[in-house]
Amino acid sequence: MRFTPAHLVGLPDRRLLPAALALAAIVAACGSPAPSRRAPTVASGTAVTFPVLGSKYAVSRRVDVWLPPGYAENKGTRYPVIYMHDGQNLFDDSLAGYGVEWGIDEAMGTLIAEGRVRPAIIVGVWNTDKRFAEYFPQQALTDGPVTHGVGGRGSISQSALNADGYLRYLVEELKPAIDSAYRTRRGPDDTFVMGSSMGGLISAYAVAQYPQVFGAAACVSTHWPAGDGATIPWFATHLPKAGTHRLYFDFGTVELDSLYPPLQARMDSAMAALGYVQGKDWVTRRFEGAKHHESSWRARVDVPLTFLIGTGERGVPPGDG
Repeated sequence: MRFTPAHLVGLPDRRLLPAALALAAIVAACGSPAPSRRAPTVASGTAVTFPVLGSKYAVSRRVDVWLPPGYAENKGTRYPVIYMHDGQNLFDDSLAGYGVEWGIDEAMGTLIAEGRVRPAIIVGVWNTDKRFAEYFPQQALTDGPVTHGVGGRGSISQSALNADGYLRYLVEELKPAIDSAYRTRRGPDDTFVMGSSMGGLISAYAVAQYPQVFGAAACVSTHWPAGDGATIPWFATHLPKAGTHRLYFDFGTVELDSLYPPLQARMDSAMAALGYVQGKDWVTRRFEGAKHHESSWRARVDVPLTFLIGTGERGVPPGDG
């Protein structure tokens, strides 16, 4: 049986309108890629634009690579890698789809200088006009159209989905090219994936589908209503064995993010049932007053980054942000 998002979250339909309007822009592009080919301007480290790879599995796209301070000088050092979706929104306001970046270069520069995270390479994988089709975990559905998750956005055909192809592009084409070009640490303990909204879904899906490649995922403001919440029961039976991988989830409490708490609670129950331990190999954080926007994600980006590559004991204590 299919439920509307209103049934899923227990909200009257009239309360979904502001969220629907917000999602219209987010799902349409999450920032349409800018035409510029220049490398991002960054406040710390070095950013380069990687050569566009032809792909057998997905649409070709731009990729930006951020190298941490000291990369050129420390020639004997290899670095962990975080693959981030919606890569145009990470480093440079002038390239970001909405003119607001995540400030990954600023955050990483500060966190590294303070000794809170390991220096790491960030691979920013730009989205395309097929963003929803590439970011929705296609194995979670068996029949029918795929809803965007908020009234007014309609649905797309399952045949249009290509998350499996997108992940094959990341794993079989992009990662080998990055590993060849840069001094990377290549195992799952040092290879991570991160994204927001639909990017949160595809990040968790990457760990489920390629546990031998990705050791942890940071899923920010994960858009659980997509596909009428079908991804939650799928993840409940397809995530890697507890104790081998780590997952971070968070959400805000206003606008579109206000739909997420009851759905995230369902995912949290699934995580606990799988044996994941809150505060150890799994964290869910609530950020009061935060909205579904790059400005909110920028304000807390140090939290998921510390979860992925933090020094000392890994993980972030549970609780409100």
